[in-house]
Amino acid sequence: MSRLHEAFASARAEDRAALIGYLPAGFPTVDGAVDAIRVMVENGVDIVEVGLPYSDPLMDGPTIQEAVEIALSGGTTTRDVLATVEAVAATGAPTLVMSYWNPIERYGVDAFAADLAAAGGAGVITPDLTPEESGPWVAATDGAGIDRVFLVAPSSTEERIGVVASVTTGFVYAASLMGVTGVQSVSAAAPALVARTRPHTPLPVAVGLGVSTAEQAADVAAYADGVIVGSAFVRRLLDAPTPQEGVAAVGRLAAELSAGVRRR
Repeated sequence: MSRLHEAFASARAEDRAALIGYLPAGFPTVDGAVDAIRVMVENGVDIVEVGLPYSDPLMDGPTIQEAVEIALSGGTTTRDVLATVEAVAATGAPTLVMSYWNPIERYGVDAFAADLAAAGGAGVITPDLTPEESGPWVAATDGAGIDRVFLVAPSSTEERIGVVASVTTGFVYAASLMGVTGVQSVSAAAPALVARTRPHTPLPVAVGLGVSTAEQAADVAAYADGVIVGSAFVRRLLDAPTPQEGVAAVGRLAAELSAGVRRR
């Protein structure tokens, strides 16, 4: 059982969903991101997604795009992302990278998988990699012993969900919306998407896009194995007058969301 699966199993033993928190590496700085994520874990985030900043983020809404631009303008590199993973993994929380395919391909598919594993990373979410083109990535991640996470959406057919599930090893990411992050609340289609996904895989199914409050986290936790929150954490940092106040605000939000997934 991988560290990622252990985290879901631990949450399941407590009769709750796992809380998954996202922040881009390098935002507001490399050290600042590590400080914020550590506080997220201290306040109840079970699994961490570290975003790899990329200049053409197809799935990211305006909030995350703003944070990514700050990270890129600060010179954040893939090496910084791996260093962030290493620092966060030291907390004991399973740590994934959320990355578009182009930066991984540029770095080197086998090298990225191996270096992520060496940094203590648990896996990678690749939102724009299709199962049909994932052969080299499947081989690289199998060789490195890290998990793969692929996405399904409300528009996914039964056949498509089956194909996605067949190449996924960590958890299935159920995108609740057809669109970008941080713009709308969780879609009413999300429960049905989770229900349609379950027959295709024994893996956990986690819902992302649109969760920003404890109430929404509790609602999603009633039918999903994981609740993914990204833009809401980023927004706390963007709106804070100082980095220190931003970290404190992120901690408060993590505690609220953690309470939410526990009261489903």
